[in-house]
Amino acid sequence: MNPHMGDGEEIAEARLGTGPAAFIRPQQILIEESAADAVERWGWTLSVEDGFRLVRLASGVDPCELAAELRAAGHRASPNHIMVGQPLYWGGPSSRPFPAPFVAPPPDGPASGVTVAVLDTGIAEHPWWRDSAWYAERPPGADEFPAGGTPPAGQVGHGTFVAGLVLRRAPGVRLRVGKVLDARGVTDEATLLRALARLRVDPPDVLNLSLGGHTVDDRPSPLLADAVAALSRTVVVACAGNTASGRPMWPAALPGVIAVAALDATGERAAPFTAFGPWVDACARGEWLASSYLAVGEFAGYARWSGTSFATALVTGAIADAARETRDARAAATRVLDPSRNPEIPSLGVHVPGLAR
Repeated sequence: MNPHMGDGEEIAEARLGTGPAAFIRPQQILIEESAADAVERWGWTLSVEDGFRLVRLASGVDPCELAAELRAAGHRASPNHIMVGQPLYWGGPSSRPFPAPFVAPPPDGPASGVTVAVLDTGIAEHPWWRDSAWYAERPPGADEFPAGGTPPAGQVGHGTFVAGLVLRRAPGVRLRVGKVLDARGVTDEATLLRALARLRVDPPDVLNLSLGGHTVDDRPSPLLADAVAALSRTVVVACAGNTASGRPMWPAALPGVIAVAALDATGERAAPFTAFGPWVDACARGEWLASSYLAVGEFAGYARWSGTSFATALVTGAIADAARETRDARAAATRVLDPSRNPEIPSLGVHVPGLAR
């Protein structure tokens, strides 16, 4: 393993045998409660969460090998995989954001009655939603960028950009924002599992996850699969990744999750950075989009940015907008992804119309 440091927490590149590489928290493993006795001799519990334990392993114990052994014995276990907000290790969603001139706000209109949860880097104050009830109700710690702060680096602004795209595509929806990614756009599976557990208390209609990561065996984490499946009333939409490959990205490739690829600025061809494959369900324009951003440095509150993260926000918005009529987000998703309504592109899924240029 090759350790790297990120915001005070270790990150390591790992693999299972000669398999593909992925990033994990070194010496950490996630297990279901029933597996606690099976790992007791290998480490100690760091935290007991809703449905899982985070365990710190003793030096020399390989979390990838131990997770594989536990799964073979019938337990649900996983290394604590790293996930990022593009995902593209480590350089931002296909490119950095660029300053943009004024972008017209989403049109005024009645509340749609549809709730969209956005788990991302948080959200910054912006004229588009400064006076919105949902913004006033944002949870503690959801602020992405403090007033008077220094110019951002890494992924700061990512959540604000995603939120603006959802609102432009689905005016009137109620956003519920959660902060799971740090300033560099990095999180881990344990953090995402905690956030998903909190959503089960009051499930949103649609959940936008413009984040993801690889696993050491290219199979889904069983704990993450369980957490997503538990949101049975919620349509989950996730980015396929900016890897320009067919390697599955999680949680996008999970059954029941809508995996979104990106089209280029024409809205007709695959963007050069997008992931692709039979596990991808939908695609939308993801190149050179304009949306809300931070008012800092050379930015006046607006930016242009590219990535599957942002194509995902447009698909989320399209489903949320359709749900205002059906009052059923799952039925709305079926309609939006109906190939008889919208054309299908091989390896990229159904083409979902985005925004006017």
